[in-house]
Amino acid sequence: MKKFISFELLTTILLLFFTTITTAQDTSYEDGKKYILGGLEVTGLQSYNEQTVKTYTGLREGQPITIPGEEISAIINKLWGLELFSDISFYITNIEDDKIFLELNILERPTLSEVTVYGVKKRKVEDIIKDTDLKKGKKITESLIANTKNYLQNKYKKQGYLNTKVTIATATDTVGSNTQKMVINIKKGDKVKIKDIEFEGNEQLSDKKLAKSLKNTKQKKFYRFWKKSKYIQADYKEDLTSLIEKYAENGFRDARVISDTLVKVDENNVNLKIKVEEGNKYYFGEIDFVGNTVYSDRVLSQVIGIKKGDTYNGVLLKKRIADDSKPDGQDITNLYQNNGYLFSSVNPVEVSAQNDTINFEIRIIEGKETFLNHVTVEGNDKTNDHVIFRELRTRPGQKYSKDNIIRSIRELGQLGFFDAENIKPDIINPNPNDGTVDINYSLVESGSSQIELQGGYGGGGFIGTLGLSFSNFSLRNIFNGEAYKPVPMGDGQTMALRLQASRTFRVYSLNFSEPWLGGKKPVRFNMSLSRTQQFQYDFVNRDIDKDRQFSITGVSVGLAKRLQWPDDFFTVSHSLGYQLYNFQDYNIGLFNFGNGKSNSLAYTFGISRKSSGPNPIFPMGGSNFEITAKFTPPYSLFNGKDYSQLNQDEQTAIENRDLEALEDVDRERFKWQEFYKVNFKGDWYTNLVDKLVLRSNAEFGFLGNYNSDIGNVPFERFFVGGDGLGNFTLDGRDVVQLRGYENQSLTPYSINPATGRQEQDGGVVYNKFSLELRYPLTLKPSASIYGLAFLEGGNSFNSFSEFDPFQIKRSAGVGLRIFMPAFGLLGIDFGYGFDSDNIPGSVGPSGWQTHFIIGQQF
Repeated sequence: MKKFISFELLTTILLLFFTTITTAQDTSYEDGKKYILGGLEVTGLQSYNEQTVKTYTGLREGQPITIPGEEISAIINKLWGLELFSDISFYITNIEDDKIFLELNILERPTLSEVTVYGVKKRKVEDIIKDTDLKKGKKITESLIANTKNYLQNKYKKQGYLNTKVTIATATDTVGSNTQKMVINIKKGDKVKIKDIEFEGNEQLSDKKLAKSLKNTKQKKFYRFWKKSKYIQADYKEDLTSLIEKYAENGFRDARVISDTLVKVDENNVNLKIKVEEGNKYYFGEIDFVGNTVYSDRVLSQVIGIKKGDTYNGVLLKKRIADDSKPDGQDITNLYQNNGYLFSSVNPVEVSAQNDTINFEIRIIEGKETFLNHVTVEGNDKTNDHVIFRELRTRPGQKYSKDNIIRSIRELGQLGFFDAENIKPDIINPNPNDGTVDINYSLVESGSSQIELQGGYGGGGFIGTLGLSFSNFSLRNIFNGEAYKPVPMGDGQTMALRLQASRTFRVYSLNFSEPWLGGKKPVRFNMSLSRTQQFQYDFVNRDIDKDRQFSITGVSVGLAKRLQWPDDFFTVSHSLGYQLYNFQDYNIGLFNFGNGKSNSLAYTFGISRKSSGPNPIFPMGGSNFEITAKFTPPYSLFNGKDYSQLNQDEQTAIENRDLEALEDVDRERFKWQEFYKVNFKGDWYTNLVDKLVLRSNAEFGFLGNYNSDIGNVPFERFFVGGDGLGNFTLDGRDVVQLRGYENQSLTPYSINPATGRQEQDGGVVYNKFSLELRYPLTLKPSASIYGLAFLEGGNSFNSFSEFDPFQIKRSAGVGLRIFMPAFGLLGIDFGYGFDSDNIPGSVGPSGWQTHFIIGQQF
């Protein structure tokens, strides 16, 4: 109980009260009385420690204090500044001689116990709470509520929701002490659209040209579906800059936007009014170079590509000096930086403007020639350093080259061991005086092993597949038990094992690849072993006879070397392969004999150029093309056999229906297969806008023979149509994807002279063209996903004389691709075939077809 004992004490209390409610400017402290602080009591606390508050006031027992005076006012202001209390009051509880006893009574603000947000998706609530810092235990103040409301309204207005309304309410939480719940209700409404864009003051450039320069701000049109007509403030402000750049491209360097007005039409529509001042049109005059010693004026003039009298184009000049939109742009800055001059600077300066002509000086500070000091990598937890360093085009002691850094990023991305989107080269420790710099490549490992495990029904029963592919294998650690995590990894080699089996067939294959044979040069060594078996299936009794079978046993070795000419994107390859075809009382129509063997020894020569990248899953630019020629020795030219006599024997056997004689003829004809085969495949990737990529594709294949009396071999043929998967075939055929048609349905049919039946033996020539638009949904290391739309056309033919590159089967459709490191590329396509396929009796368009994709389709 407080004790007030004298008129003097009462007067002092009134003066103190007056001090707390008036400002310092209005109060005079000349009549204040000095005391010794006898004690301070803090009351009203709920969550704070009394001693903590006392310490913060700065008051201590025994100190002199003037009441009324500036000290008390300063303490009150200091406590208010904490925004922890909703009421602060000082009281005098007692005065004894020159001692005064004070009470500080405070009312704590409530703390936040829970936040509920309505009007947005649940997954967005956590981000809102994080962005507004509405964490549990935070003091609820008027400024907190006001700031939260303003933040949310501005957030959604920036996204085009100009009518966003945010209400915030608090209510006492009975569970806690001095706590309150907060409820935020967000009503975004619809995005506001642009009904009309009006330009004023433009005489030299038409409304149409100016509207086109606004890349992300478009008015409503019924036909517009790619660029929306939503009003987004940030996009609009950026587009106003683009509008001025459009003027600068056409010679009007002084053009400016005088005003831009947003006019509300109704709740969902606005008009934009943009007033411009165009100014005069200018032209380029003299362009002189100052400070250049490394490159002559002539060379620099060729890079600039601007002549005296050309219409002034400030945007073009800026790009020719330094093109920020392309890391490998053809500009003067890159010209210097690709030749070791990291510290060079290039600045265009207007030196004079006479009438409508502007003269420039390109002032160049070349700086000291720069060399690489240290080159380091980090983030490679699995891949050994030597695998990375051998791919880098930047080595210690070399001249600094921006082009080499860009190329290094591509090469690392093409390895497939790292997330291509997160390869970051950091320029560190630049020393202009010494002319040295360090580079550190920051990497993020991605999964480099894949497992294929699938089952299905076909070929007379259940089909099971087990595939293991290790693309960062380490053969040298094969006997090192500690290296198995789960297999030896880190040396960049490839080891792949695939097993496939059903009641009717079995497939075994083993592949090994070393990309740097010997470890010093990029010479790739490949080796593969394979064994396939097909058993006779009795469709009547649904039984398997394993004594009647057809098998292929194969082995191949190859070498591929990266070239330096015409450039180092080229690779030349050689491979030698042998296959043994063995028939045991089994006739599948490929040959006229069911017992016997056929051999194939073939050499393949290939030239390829691959510059796409940097992400091998979703290339943004570059191209890939490959030409291969595969051929066997021309045995018939030197073995002394008369193959024309075999044709006569075959004709006689057909006329006499002598199947044994037919078998003898084919056994002799194909004892050693002879053929030549040429393939071409090209892909071009063009970045249209943002991450929208156009993939253009062209393919061609031809299978020929040396001796017309032998004809074309029944193997190595082209089967066109469908998803492009192998479909468990065993005869070495090329299965060519052409969506919108059933698998292999675009393969021509021919008449078997022995049986008189139409059979699908495969084409000896084919061509294919396709256009594919791709756009990524995500390119994260865990999963890369992109959508696509395609146009395709192609066909296959029985002979080169029948080949017509314009007689194609057309299709169009859409699809989706998902790449996960552990499982590879998976996808689905929906294609519509506009023409009938090559199956006898087919009429009308092929129609809609669904294709499931497993593995990359390049």
